[in-house]
Amino acid sequence: MADFIDEIEEIEKEQANDFLLEDDDECASIITSPEVSPGLYEHFKIIADKGQSLLRVDKFLVARLVGATRNRIQQAAEAGCIWVNGQAVKSNYRVKPADVVQIVMDRPRRETEIIPQDIPLNIVYEDADLMVINKPAGMVVHPGHGNYSGTLLNAIAYYLRDDQHFDASDPRLGLVHRIDKDTSGLLVIAKTPEAKSHLGLQFYHHTTKRHYRAVVWGQFQEKEGRIEGNIARSMKDRLQMTVYPDGSQGKHAVTHYQVLEKLGYVTLVECRLETGRTHQIRVHMKYIGHTLFNDERYGGHEILKGTTSSKYKQFVQNCFAICPRQALHAKTLGFVHPSTGEEMFFDSELPEDMQHLIDKWRIYSTSKDIEL
Repeated sequence: MADFIDEIEEIEKEQANDFLLEDDDECASIITSPEVSPGLYEHFKIIADKGQSLLRVDKFLVARLVGATRNRIQQAAEAGCIWVNGQAVKSNYRVKPADVVQIVMDRPRRETEIIPQDIPLNIVYEDADLMVINKPAGMVVHPGHGNYSGTLLNAIAYYLRDDQHFDASDPRLGLVHRIDKDTSGLLVIAKTPEAKSHLGLQFYHHTTKRHYRAVVWGQFQEKEGRIEGNIARSMKDRLQMTVYPDGSQGKHAVTHYQVLEKLGYVTLVECRLETGRTHQIRVHMKYIGHTLFNDERYGGHEILKGTTSSKYKQFVQNCFAICPRQALHAKTLGFVHPSTGEEMFFDSELPEDMQHLIDKWRIYSTSKDIEL
């Protein structure tokens, strides 16, 4: 059992608080820990999607916990540490839709203290209930393994240091949803438990309005489209997510896209999230053959379209240098205010790196004979 405890600690350091979420990227508020037996503590909770097919709980957890092995999960089940719907289960239990799967242990979960740091914030809107922040690319949202400082929450903790009602370490406050470190754009932060619960329900029920801008490899035959396919962690690379079109694994995910501008061997698109899964846009666009430009994790940092000429290769390398991250920006965010009931909508400008990248491809595409 000691080996499993060590493994869980490593997973916790790697995952931070991600698996306390209903959707890894989007809903960080409405899932609260049920009562467990005295002396036991919840370390992870995962809620099976409504479309979840019957799957052994050990396989279910191995697919969702980075670094976990099936043998260790089985040992944990034998020790009574794997619970489903409030009851300990064996490793052969078959997870059903909407099952609540927990890992419970006899010691508290290792917490990451959020230290206030004086880091500039681009605050788009603020009132007594919430804040809307335009996050720059390169900023991690929440402290975790390898990123214990310099995060958005560290900055918020400092900014709200004189607010006696706000504690950045209180899970009832703060993040309602998340975006990746190297994705820029708009996020909403709850300053009260009531605001977080209300906003969290909007993300859970997919009633928020979120539009992204992305530069992707290749050109589209159609002007707009809809991508549907369950998303879960890849069995080949646990740091990647992948699409399971047969619905055998993962969570239901839908992305709508519209072509905004053809730029030679890349395309500027708008993506609208109907659901909010981890890496959803990045994974869905790769699934249809249009990997995000310079998305290293999913292969977009390679030259996927174009010519073999040395001049073209140098041009693309220059573009990679201009925008040294996946070309993805959370441009708009809309929701209903938790106190007033007012529909609120926020828009942000493209960051300089993405705008410069688009301008450079625009010049290239108009000055060259593009062979598609």
